[in-house]
Amino acid sequence: MINKRLLIKNLLAHNDENSFYDKKRKINISLKEGKAKFLKHVCALSNSNPKNNSYIVIGVEDEDNKIIGVDFFDDSKIQNLVNAYLDNPPIVAYENIPFPHLPEGKVVGLVTIRPIEKLTSLRKNIWKYYGGSIFFREGSTSVSKVFESDIKDTNSKIVEAIEAHAQNNIKLTLDGVMDFMKNRGDYDPQYRVFKEYFVICWAGIEKKVDDNKYFSRVDIELINEQVRLFYSALDEVSINVDENTFKILEYVHLGVNNHYQYYPLEEVTITFNDNASYSIDSELLFNPPQFDKKVLHHIYNNNNALIDKLKKRQKLNLREEEDLVNLPSTYMICYLNLFHEAIDKLVEAKPYLKEHSPQTKSAFKEAMRILRKIRYN
Repeated sequence: MINKRLLIKNLLAHNDENSFYDKKRKINISLKEGKAKFLKHVCALSNSNPKNNSYIVIGVEDEDNKIIGVDFFDDSKIQNLVNAYLDNPPIVAYENIPFPHLPEGKVVGLVTIRPIEKLTSLRKNIWKYYGGSIFFREGSTSVSKVFESDIKDTNSKIVEAIEAHAQNNIKLTLDGVMDFMKNRGDYDPQYRVFKEYFVICWAGIEKKVDDNKYFSRVDIELINEQVRLFYSALDEVSINVDENTFKILEYVHLGVNNHYQYYPLEEVTITFNDNASYSIDSELLFNPPQFDKKVLHHIYNNNNALIDKLKKRQKLNLREEEDLVNLPSTYMICYLNLFHEAIDKLVEAKPYLKEHSPQTKSAFKEAMRILRKIRYN
């Protein structure tokens, strides 16, 4: 089993960007340009590595390999994006890898692209790239090329050696558990061993609503692979554990005019098998709440007016400050109630919300995280 933190260290220590490995400071697949560039790199790495894994490491400075981290990226549906835009799409996994020196909530993103031994190409136009384009890696650059012959397998032995030096061991596992228990000591950290092999640690603030138990500020890690499975500063989750499975049911707290309710969003089930393997299955459960259209029109127009005030740097009163914290979720509710422009307005508001306060910045990130899950399905 590969320890992903050690794998990233090996990639950064021994290789500059090349035909099986790329690094990015950040990616942004909420914008068309960022989505197109990500798909181009996936296509190029897949075509250049028909017989071995290839990787994209996200959250690293390009010049000196300094690990700066990125926000936790909860995107189990990224495969749907790849399938929608690529012919012969490779299997792609995005994982969040915690590093002890990074601030809370920051991780390094690791994209693993599995070999398929088929030619991958763009299925349709996106941004400035045309459908039918085929990309390859030339050194550290992804370029469009005409496919002429079979690609020579020059990377398999190198990648096998890097992955072999990243195998997990008992010391890394124990150190990972101890680090988690220490770093999350304020949030009642717990651990569970599955099949005498896998270790999951989790922590969160417990609260009860009626007869239901929820956790907020939840952090869940699969220690063997050093992968953060779940992280949220705002939303609530319920956790159920038995001998073979670890289940995470995530809820979102939505409403208007101070009438809020918990709505099931997604259930993730991690199943541990007797042959030292595991699988992760997710099911989207979200049923968008419907509200009175007149009320939503009022909220939508009020949100637009708030953004105009932020653009003009006008001072907000107390009520407007409260509405601004709720603006990302109310824009999202409007979008889910067929106000199609609401998502564009929310993206337009991003720089102003990030600059205004930590609360509005967090609220924006949470709303976009939820919208990604819903839209990719």
